[in-house]
Amino acid sequence: MVELGADDIRIFLHLLGACVWIGGQLVLAALVPVLREIGDDAPRRAANRFGLVAWPFFALLVVTGVWNLLELDFDTLDTSYQVTLGVKLVLVAISGLAAFVHSNTASKVVRGVTGGGGLVAGLGAFFLGVMLVV
Repeated sequence: MVELGADDIRIFLHLLGACVWIGGQLVLAALVPVLREIGDDAPRRAANRFGLVAWPFFALLVVTGVWNLLELDFDTLDTSYQVTLGVKLVLVAISGLAAFVHSNTASKVVRGVTGGGGLVAGLGAFFLGVMLVV
């Protein structure tokens, strides 16, 4: 059997956080039309419940992301890697900020823009993260 190390645990936890944060948003977005049929309040109630799970996993993403950064030797990284990493970090921040605004606004327009924009930013951050390890 392959030996388990701290790097494996760190990467597993980071990917788990991304799966819940991004995957949960995709599932919730797919359910919104059905939830609206159930009742006007159902999408909000489902989103609030999702937030109870999603925000701790976003925190896990941030903590393991910092852990990932601490493992890097920036002196050996080329400029393109550092730029990709910087863009990824900006997208992570946009994803979290957009989700926060989405959860705390009464405006349907703002909810739509921040919901879609936050999800796209999260997917972009995930994609760039894959680029950084491949």
